[in-house]
Amino acid sequence: MTRRDFLYSSSAAAGAALLSRTPAHAAHADKKPIDAKAFDASRKFAKLPISNVAYVERGRGIAALFVHGYPLNGFQWRGALDRLQAHRRCIAPDVMGLGHTQTPEGQTISPATQAEMLAMLLDSLHIDAVDLVANDSGGLVSQVFMAKYPHRVRTLLLTNCDVDQNSPPPLFLPLIDLAKKGTLVERFIVSQLNDKKLARSAKGLGGAYTYPDRLTDETIETYFKPIVETPLKKAQMQEYTISLGVNPLVAIREDLRQWKGPARIVWGLKDPIFPVESADWLDRTLPGSRGVRKLEEANLFFPEEMPDVIAEEALALWGISPWQPKKSTSPTRS
Repeated sequence: MTRRDFLYSSSAAAGAALLSRTPAHAAHADKKPIDAKAFDASRKFAKLPISNVAYVERGRGIAALFVHGYPLNGFQWRGALDRLQAHRRCIAPDVMGLGHTQTPEGQTISPATQAEMLAMLLDSLHIDAVDLVANDSGGLVSQVFMAKYPHRVRTLLLTNCDVDQNSPPPLFLPLIDLAKKGTLVERFIVSQLNDKKLARSAKGLGGAYTYPDRLTDETIETYFKPIVETPLKKAQMQEYTISLGVNPLVAIREDLRQWKGPARIVWGLKDPIFPVESADWLDRTLPGSRGVRKLEEANLFFPEEMPDVIAEEALALWGISPWQPKKSTSPTRS
């Protein structure tokens, strides 16, 4: 073990120990966890040339950007925002085609344009660079973003996501086929909205969760209702799905190898979609990688279910001792 690895592991362990103490954590978070009602109430919109982007922002100072997976929205990161808002200006947008972001008809929606949207969002918020945290398709978009705007990424925390040749993953192909037929929203989204038991099953959203029985009706509706609001939003979700059938990652291998910022990979081993070999590939490819943390029992969407893990890994990656008070920082520039 190198000195760097030892220091990182010690910092992560300290963060885990502290986050497990409820009183210490509570001193830095809201009195109540962020629920759907509070999340909705705090949503803002950034009117950009590309889209009217919905996002939730908590905290102030140095910025951290959280990019959600498919077919979720920024609500996925509520637990992480709750835990990290004392240390960062945490921003969780809804990508185009999902959530509450309002994209004009005719605007192309793809990983490339999602990356452009994120850059425009940061510009609108007067943010130069971010600590980037991502999951699932958000990890794909984040790699594209990092390749195009390497100077805008200070650190990278990646969880289970598309990696190199495994994009799209084979288990995602049936959804792409449904989208091409124009039936994805009715067969995959509306069916789960109408049958929450199906949504919690292995055939629905629950197949990506470690604890699918804990998926509440409120959470399912928070993710799926915005998708079916209008015919345009249904069509845009299907357009984004089809775009995920084209692999942009192989072409940016060298860009990833050239980015030398601090990176950390955290991977759930119960995920049937993204194998652990992908995590090892990222560890070998990113020069600044600080290794892979492998979670034996975790599934794809563990960042939502295990926000303490995200918080402790983020704090260690950011070089923050969680027992120290947050320093006063500017709320506008990052």
